[in-house]
Amino acid sequence: MRPLHDAVQAFRYVNLVAYTALGLVTLVYWRRHRERAAKWAAASFGSLGLLELLSLLPNHPHDLAERAVGRLVVVLLVLFPYLLFRFTTAFRSAGSRLQNALFLLTATLIAWTVALPRFPQSGESRPSWFVAYLAVFTAHWTVLAVVSATRLWRAGRQQPTVARRRMRLLGFATATLTLALIVLVVTNEADSGLSLAGQAGGSVSVLAFLVGFEPPRLLRLSWRGSEQARLQGAVASLLTFAQSQEEVAARVLEPAAAIVGARAIAIRNAEGRVVGSWGEVPDGSDPPSDAQPIDLDVPGGSLVVWTSPYAPFFGDEELALLRTLGALTGLALDRVRLYQAEHETRVALERANEVKTNFIALAAHELRTPMTVIHGFVTTLYHLSDRLDDGQRESVREALLQQTHRMANLIEQLLDLSRLDADAIDIAPERLRVLPHVREIVAAAAPDPDAVDIRVGDGTVAVIDRNALERVLSNLVANAFRYGRPPVIVHAEQSDRHFRLTVEDRGVGVQPEFVPDLFERFTRSDSSRRSATGTGLGLAIARSYARAHGGDLLYEAARPHGARFQLVLPSRVPVTAAEG
Repeated sequence: MRPLHDAVQAFRYVNLVAYTALGLVTLVYWRRHRERAAKWAAASFGSLGLLELLSLLPNHPHDLAERAVGRLVVVLLVLFPYLLFRFTTAFRSAGSRLQNALFLLTATLIAWTVALPRFPQSGESRPSWFVAYLAVFTAHWTVLAVVSATRLWRAGRQQPTVARRRMRLLGFATATLTLALIVLVVTNEADSGLSLAGQAGGSVSVLAFLVGFEPPRLLRLSWRGSEQARLQGAVASLLTFAQSQEEVAARVLEPAAAIVGARAIAIRNAEGRVVGSWGEVPDGSDPPSDAQPIDLDVPGGSLVVWTSPYAPFFGDEELALLRTLGALTGLALDRVRLYQAEHETRVALERANEVKTNFIALAAHELRTPMTVIHGFVTTLYHLSDRLDDGQRESVREALLQQTHRMANLIEQLLDLSRLDADAIDIAPERLRVLPHVREIVAAAAPDPDAVDIRVGDGTVAVIDRNALERVLSNLVANAFRYGRPPVIVHAEQSDRHFRLTVEDRGVGVQPEFVPDLFERFTRSDSSRRSATGTGLGLAIARSYARAHGGDLLYEAARPHGARFQLVLPSRVPVTAAEG
């Protein structure tokens, strides 16, 4: 019997050290994280460690203090399965009825433990009242252990490898400890084979608890081998060039979700726009109860993961890996953003260079034409004026005046653009009655004012700069006759927030492929270049005046055909009277 006794004692000391270490590990974990689940884990496994330490103290039935310690040991033994059950409910509620029933059962058993007259010593016969107590104690342990182990085992099915194996190890450890306890309760001899089996079962269970709660890093690494390999592949893919932020997101979303068992995952860029998602991203109005959102701020954006409530506790290292991947993804998003910004800047510079080249060529051409004509007529007058009759001299003077006006107009447009670019034009909105000013501008700008249908109410009043109104409307009316066909319709309306002035013609409209360049300087479509003269500055100047006024100039195709330009300006102050 001596070897059997030594083996039982050896297992008792091993369990003493192991359960005490387990209690200390959970307490340290709780101090670091302060989570609800960590609190219940520290309470349950800390109670086991304290129980093992108290069991070292002597227990004489006639010593009151030692009897109290013995009762405390049993109370802790009763509490452990309930505390472990509460550990499982920290992730997902078990239902109020079940929780209340188990609480009442535990409280009743604790009260019964305290009320017992004494505990029979090893080798003594067990009275019937003590046998009844042991039956209730065993049933209590079994019910709570089965519920806790089942909940952990079932919940682990949908988890990634590390979390699943940790949860199932805890479930296995709970079941093994229950069997070991039943064996120890059944036997009445401290050095029997059953006692040795019970102590060995306790050692197996504490080893499983330790590995499940705090698995060694190498073991954890081997468990998540496949998921980590996919994650490393995603990291490697971030090193290769991507054309868009959506492409970056597509490379990492699925591996990132797999490492933490996410139900859904989304990536936002620095502007808060979702550039990619995987899985069924929950609707904010009705999120599923088992989806816990985790928002990870990363450089260049954020990573939102909808995962199970078990992931933060059982997958803390995996979440750290996800944060690392998120940081690398954020850097990749930022790199794409910088590339796109650089590309857009380069395109804009190339476009600006093209416009500048066109400007120089067209300005030189437009200035050369009137200048050549003027030079020719001046030379004619200088050398041949005495040979010209009165009619010829009059024709020359009219041509000189026309070309001088043309050159002056072009120079004035160029000066307008330079002043607008330099913000050197002051916009001074004032309350104006719109109709008289529209009539005046149309009369000056339209080759045939009678072909203009002015649809402006006599009581229409706007807050607008006179000069801006004249420059924009005169350009639009002149263009309507130059590039479109009459009738030309001018319509104005004032709302609480905006003043809108529309000029519409019945020509062929603007070619769809030319619309993006419509307001660029010195740009004219092929058809307009063939059919009419012009510098290509009018619309650019008109839009610049509109934007300097805080508004905009917009284009849309008219129905059934033609072009429609709309000047939209903000209302600066409420209009209560007509002036101007």
